[in-house]
Parts: sequence; structure tokens; C-alpha cells
Amino acid sequence: MIDHITLRVRDLPRTREFYRQALAPLGYRVAYEAVHEGTGVLGFGAEMPGVGFKIDTWFVTTEPASGPSHLCWRAGSRVEVDAFYAAALSAGGTDNGKPGVRAHYHSNYYGAFVLDPDGNNVEAVCHAPE
Repeated sequence: MIDHITLRVRDLPRTREFYRQALAPLGYRVAYEAVHEGTGVLGFGAEMPGVGFKIDTWFVTTEPASGPSHLCWRAGSRVEVDAFYAAALSAGGTDNGKPGVRAHYHSNYYGAFVLDPDGNNVEAVCHAPE
């Protein structure tokens, strides 16, 4: 079980705006923003069942940037996957796989993929049937 992840990025304000829009449909929001010893730090969090609000997605400005990496957030519904995809494209992401069933993973795997400003492949997935 993964508790949190941190990616190194080139442009923290651009990253902030991209993920602010892309993750909003999944219930995420900017929850932490600071500079530590000259390094910008940005954290996104959401309400987690049984836990409460938790920051699990971190970005820091250091060179070289991470990546490209693959990150996937679980969505509560296929509608949330669609909303993530639309929001991520609107925020400047690049299509890397339109929303749809990926039956080669399993029959109810409904995901969408977008490249973020640093070229990371970001995804939202719903495992529930339609």
C-alpha cells in the first residue's frame, strides 16, 4: 500500500495549476505550499475513508525533474474519470488515452490517461462496473 508519492518538477506554479484542475474532480485540493531551504514544496490531498483528510501527492522543485513516471488516482465513478480527463486537458495536459474500458486489465477497468507538463503519464481509474 502506498501512503504518498513525491515527484520532482521543473515549474511548480505550472504544476500547481495543472494538478489543481486535473485532480479537483477526484476531490483533491492544494493542501500545502511552502519553500524549504530554497526548494518549493506542494502537496495535494483529499478525504480518505477511515482516515480523514490526507496529503498523498507531493511535488518539489529540484533538478533534474522526475520522470517520466506513471501516477494513477482511483476515481469513485466513471463520471469522475471523464471529468478528470476533461479537466486535465483543459489545464494544458496532452491526451495519452481517452476515457474507456481497458479490458486487457480487467472487464471493469475504466481509465483515462493524460501527460502532465513534465511528461508524466497521469491517470484516473474506476474499477466498478458501469
